[in-house]
Amino acid sequence: MSVEVLRAPKSWPRVVLARAGRYDPDAGLAAAEREGAWEAWKNAVSTLDPEGILATVTRSGLRGRGGAGFPTGQKWRACRDAPAREQRYVVANGYEADPGALLDRTLMEQDPHAVLEGLALACFAVGASRGVLAVKADYAVVLRRLAAVIAAVEGAGYIGRNIMGAGFDLQIEVRPLQGSFMLGEETVLLRAIENRRGMPDQRPPYPATRGLWDEPTVVNNVETLAAVPWIVANGAPAYLQVGRAGPDSPGTTLVQISGAAKRAGVVEAPMGVAIGEIVERIGDGTGSGQLKAVLLGGPSGGFLPADRLDVGLDYKPITDAGGILGSGSLLVADERACIVELATLMQRYVADEACGKTIPCRIGTRRLTEIGERFMSGRSRPSDPQLMQDLASDVRDGALCGLEYTAPNPLLTGMRYFAGEFEDHILRSTCPAGVCHPIRIAAGATH
Repeated sequence: MSVEVLRAPKSWPRVVLARAGRYDPDAGLAAAEREGAWEAWKNAVSTLDPEGILATVTRSGLRGRGGAGFPTGQKWRACRDAPAREQRYVVANGYEADPGALLDRTLMEQDPHAVLEGLALACFAVGASRGVLAVKADYAVVLRRLAAVIAAVEGAGYIGRNIMGAGFDLQIEVRPLQGSFMLGEETVLLRAIENRRGMPDQRPPYPATRGLWDEPTVVNNVETLAAVPWIVANGAPAYLQVGRAGPDSPGTTLVQISGAAKRAGVVEAPMGVAIGEIVERIGDGTGSGQLKAVLLGGPSGGFLPADRLDVGLDYKPITDAGGILGSGSLLVADERACIVELATLMQRYVADEACGKTIPCRIGTRRLTEIGERFMSGRSRPSDPQLMQDLASDVRDGALCGLEYTAPNPLLTGMRYFAGEFEDHILRSTCPAGVCHPIRIAAGATH
């Protein structure tokens, strides 16, 4: 299934999709090089030392686009400074776990060279001789194009042994993976690459100091790495000027619009742009009906009501609003949607996908789902609202990984911003949207 790359205003800069549509990814290395692919890599290897690249990325303020937003330069520095027994690794996370999310796939299909060049630059900067690109096994076009690019750049001498006579060896491997929602978490992903059971590890130690096969490992989302060639080619000051969120969150990010939006697809948006502007200006509003809410960040993201969509596309404002940037997906809901039902559906998905390593996650997410289902059916108990808040706190306090910590987000933000709709279900056994079918118990009925 292909996703349309939506047209953005000319004032919106392009970084990771700067070459998208300007060359045919199947046309070979020369076609990509005519559009600037691998220039940053060749210049870096021949004229810059690894410290120069690391310093440039650090000064640029680039933050991880996998959802957490950790400063990329800090992660690279920790890996480079950590002692390695044999070698260091860089893992490119192209396994987008959120259901329906196709941002990474779109990027890798449109410009596989940007992802692989960014991976190579990251390896060079941290002193890693091996790079691994993890991709969903059913991304057939992506896998074919990545394999073709790797073969082409190996043939050109851009990767392999003694690259361009610089004395640096680099092997890049593509690893097709298949599994659950949990594979989006970095320690679970590393376990999957090692052919171990997909469960998160306690941190610290962090992968940057002890990761793949207990060696120092950088784990970056493919979108993060795709921005690196642009930064190296144009410089850190130029990247700091991109976006609207200021020096703490510069650059752009990929956003996928879906649901009730009139136009669905992927767009590269400046950091800091208002979510409402993306929905209205890029998604053209709702196809029919009135805009009600946006679920931001996937199944463990948060709901924002129509009157709160002035929140900028930035980590702290979104977290303060109760959500997460997450995968960057925007699920648009109009008045036909029931937030209670939609939040419960998200909670059920997270519960079903939980690995079960910790008791709060294994049991707590299931109990949260059951509370949501009682809300939907009109069978809620007087203690359920408070019980839901307490359970959500327990799940978060006992969280071993980021996915567990964010698991209660849909129900929590649903109750925060749509309290009236929840009260209709809980107190009056009615669903204003007509989606749920609460069961009324007649007055005076005996049991």
